[in-house]
Amino acid sequence: MTDSTSQSLQNGKQRNVWWRLLGLIGSHWPLCIVAVVGMALDSLAQSGFIYLLRPLIDQGFSTGNSIGQWLPLAMFGLIVLRVTGNFAGIYTMEWLGRKIVASLRQQLFNQYLVLPKRFFDQHSAGDLVSKLTYNTDQVAHATTNGMITAIRDSFTVTALLVVMLLQSPTLTAALAVLLPVVALIVGVISRRFRKISRKIQQSMGGLTHITDEAVRGHAIVKLFAGQRYEQQRFEQTNEHNRRLHQRLIATQLASSSLVQIFAGVALLLVLFLATQQRFELDITAGTFMSVLGAMVAMIAPLKRLTNVHALIQKAIAAADSVFKAIDEAGEQDNGSHLSCSDGHINFSKVTFCYPGRKQQALSGISLDITPGTVTALVGRSGSGKTTLAALVTRFYSPDTGSVSLDGVSLEDWQLEGLRDQMAYVGQDVVLFNDTLRNNIAYGALQDKSEQAIQAAIRCAHVDEFAEQLPQGLETIVGDRGHLLSGGQRQRVALARALLKDAPVLILDEATSSLDNISQQFIQDALQQVMQNRTVLIIAHRLSTIEHADNIVMMVDGRIVEQGRHAELLAADGAYTALHRIQLAAGG
Repeated sequence: MTDSTSQSLQNGKQRNVWWRLLGLIGSHWPLCIVAVVGMALDSLAQSGFIYLLRPLIDQGFSTGNSIGQWLPLAMFGLIVLRVTGNFAGIYTMEWLGRKIVASLRQQLFNQYLVLPKRFFDQHSAGDLVSKLTYNTDQVAHATTNGMITAIRDSFTVTALLVVMLLQSPTLTAALAVLLPVVALIVGVISRRFRKISRKIQQSMGGLTHITDEAVRGHAIVKLFAGQRYEQQRFEQTNEHNRRLHQRLIATQLASSSLVQIFAGVALLLVLFLATQQRFELDITAGTFMSVLGAMVAMIAPLKRLTNVHALIQKAIAAADSVFKAIDEAGEQDNGSHLSCSDGHINFSKVTFCYPGRKQQALSGISLDITPGTVTALVGRSGSGKTTLAALVTRFYSPDTGSVSLDGVSLEDWQLEGLRDQMAYVGQDVVLFNDTLRNNIAYGALQDKSEQAIQAAIRCAHVDEFAEQLPQGLETIVGDRGHLLSGGQRQRVALARALLKDAPVLILDEATSSLDNISQQFIQDALQQVMQNRTVLIIAHRLSTIEHADNIVMMVDGRIVEQGRHAELLAADGAYTALHRIQLAAGG
């Protein structure tokens, strides 16, 4: 692809983003009309002051005329007109800007809720948060200020130009020297603005990512003396961000300075023409001051107009990153099957590989899990146990082969209905900065009865520590539940899964953070809960799954053995070897 073709495609993409932004503004077209009319009145009033300089100077100071009677009233009327127009225009545009950022943030947040897990695997949390906060705000700020500048200053320059033409077309011709210069400056510098703005968006994502990691991992940072390392990481990214902003400011100042220089040249040309009698321009003092005043008043809006492309490029760069996330395809949900499941899960020749990796996470997996049974997946870390469970919940889809529930491919299930059939407890417990009760009765579980909530709490032994909390079940558990211990967080997650009462229960190291006494309580409770439902357990400690109906031994993404605990020990294979290792280690 040639450079010209690439540049053409890039320009087309930029135009599409800009038109999309204009579409967001245009959806509120009545307010857009109010804003445009208001800013037009502001510009006309300002130009009216300049126009009145001619009669004021030529006639206002002479006797025997009536100008002194109506000129003050006219100027007061222009003041009222300008104040009203300015308020209506600026307030309305600012309202539109905040409406746009609120709309974009809502769209982006809604999109985050439906994007597939692959997307989150490929993007850092800091970058995604930065898009939602910084980038969307940049869109609103740049779009609002850019539109205000473009509309109001375009009206102002046009109105002042009309005033100059009415007063003296000859002197106005001197302004023609500015037009090609302004066009050249805008064309040359706009590409640089676009490139720098995009880099600033990326660097802000880096800053947010580093901060998020340092704050969430503060204990590890302190325990391993990582403060200096984190300081250096942040300092490098922060300095890079500062330099990018300085480059943006330097470019912006260079463009406005060039416009100011050429505006000064045009102004000198007007002064030269007006003071040379040989040109016989036949202009009055009032005409000259009116033209001169219009030219001086035009310099500031011209400078702002040359800088407006900087604001537009910021908006485009920020909007492009936001629209990319909004336009990402959500989880595929083309299925229509919806029913209450019996819990029959079947894997048929399933192969799966994570994006960007060469080694397959699962290879040729065939496994039949009958309803109402407990199946345990065991093996060393990286053997594919968690990946297998993730396919059941359809967070991922197999590359080849199929996974079915009750004989129906998961792809044919309606996605929300499929996940209604499953409850999950992971090793990495996710709690929200909310009350203990709301973390248990979360989402759709809020409709559960108080009796069901209390039963789940007792079954997971949450009541044992909840009674000791300041507000009991109404206690705020803190960000990610940090006010609770690891074992307490896991009990809360168990209670949430038990409250859902789904026909399929997935336990991914669900008791790993519990002490021996608590673990025994939970194991006893789980024995009751596991009855009449399909349970898939991912376990490292083999002592917790000895009573499973089927134990599946996995090695490097393959099933190498399966059977009951006693059968596998008698086979003296991979499971037996792992069992011996854990016995020797006291597990």
